[in-house]
Amino acid sequence: MGYDITRFQGEVDEDLLCPICSGVLEEPVQAPHCEHAFCNACITQWFAQQQICPVDRTVVTLAHLRPVPRIMRNMLSKLQISCDNAGFGCTATLRLDQLQSHLKDCEHNPKRPVNCEEGCGLEMPKDEVPNHNCIKHLRSVVKQQQTKISDLEKTVAEHKHQLGEQKRDIQLLKAYMRAIRSANPNLQNLEESIEYNEILEWVNSMQPARVTRWGGMISTPDAVLQAVIKRSLIDSGCPLSIVNDLIENAHERNWPQGLATLETRQMNRRYYENYVAKRIPGKQAVVVMACENQHMGEDMILEPGLVMIFAHGVEEIL
Repeated sequence: MGYDITRFQGEVDEDLLCPICSGVLEEPVQAPHCEHAFCNACITQWFAQQQICPVDRTVVTLAHLRPVPRIMRNMLSKLQISCDNAGFGCTATLRLDQLQSHLKDCEHNPKRPVNCEEGCGLEMPKDEVPNHNCIKHLRSVVKQQQTKISDLEKTVAEHKHQLGEQKRDIQLLKAYMRAIRSANPNLQNLEESIEYNEILEWVNSMQPARVTRWGGMISTPDAVLQAVIKRSLIDSGCPLSIVNDLIENAHERNWPQGLATLETRQMNRRYYENYVAKRIPGKQAVVVMACENQHMGEDMILEPGLVMIFAHGVEEIL
């Protein structure tokens, strides 16, 4: 809705008035063909009832509306308007384009946030200060805190109960699995075979990669980088049973002897080209799995494999 025309000093050009509310245009927009201007809120409400211009009845919709020309915006911005809080004692008269910034700091604004100066420090609208009672407020705060504490204690008790049940279930499951393995000695081999097949299936789905700059290998990736690589491994379908082992093997503290020191890495750089590497999707990193790299020897590979993270120099083999 537009601004009350009585708030303005001097005459206001009739072209700056909204035909719907008769106030001075607020957030003005215009119809593209007839160029009639309206308050944005007024015309939006009008279009909820009918899709025609309120002035000449030509067909127009909300999607057709456009901002008014700059010259009209400049004319509006220069109008002198009284503060919204004139009824509360503010005597300021200012340009329309300065009104909003003034209202934020106007000391006569009844809704301006202020802090209680009687002791509790509560922030509240200025017009609520006369009815504010510190003791009542503090009692309300204490009551709220007591309720929260009670709810937390109840939640903790429920979680402890659930955790106790889960621990008992896990212990029973472990005992059950031990009994099954004891009765079926071949079961362990079957589980290992299933896991090995899952690893092979995942490895075969990965894109072969070539490392062009072995010197760019990051020996001590930070926690954030490791988390990014771990997420990429999981997204690529890596069996969850080996994800953590692979991430741990990405740090030089767990590398085999053939990668353990800078000196050995410099000496063996050409030998690294014999690794069978697979690209971790979208990352400057490869996975070198033990199942594909038995030819490299024990000093060059770890179970289940190595994750090698590089600053640069990784490309897929098409």
